[in-house]
Amino acid sequence: MHRSTALLATILVGVAAALTLAAPTAVATAPAGSARAAGPGQVCFWTEAGQHGQAWCYAPPGYAEAENGTQRHAYSFDSRVDGTVYAISYGPGNSCLYREIRKDDYDENWEAWATKFDGVSDNKMGCEAG
Repeated sequence: MHRSTALLATILVGVAAALTLAAPTAVATAPAGSARAAGPGQVCFWTEAGQHGQAWCYAPPGYAEAENGTQRHAYSFDSRVDGTVYAISYGPGNSCLYREIRKDDYDENWEAWATKFDGVSDNKMGCEAG
């Protein structure tokens, strides 16, 4: 390898590492079909009751749309966020609802919100309690 090629490779690796460190860390997803516990600072949602099925996890700050099959299909959750986060549901027009989720809060069969869940935020997003 030529010296200039090796130098370019070293620079590219450094840039990639810097971009990785600068990227937002609000959302972490688990592989499809995995059933993992929420880690410290995270709230996780599963597509099936009992923390089974596909998982998607969120760590504050900010708002994140649900992913990995959990949007409008989150049948269980577990929170290890040190504080409160809010499940958000969007309705017609500009209407929205929130559901408060506190540290160590969980639901093995979240039927009341399973088909409402659109995302999660560290604030109420101007929504009404629901």
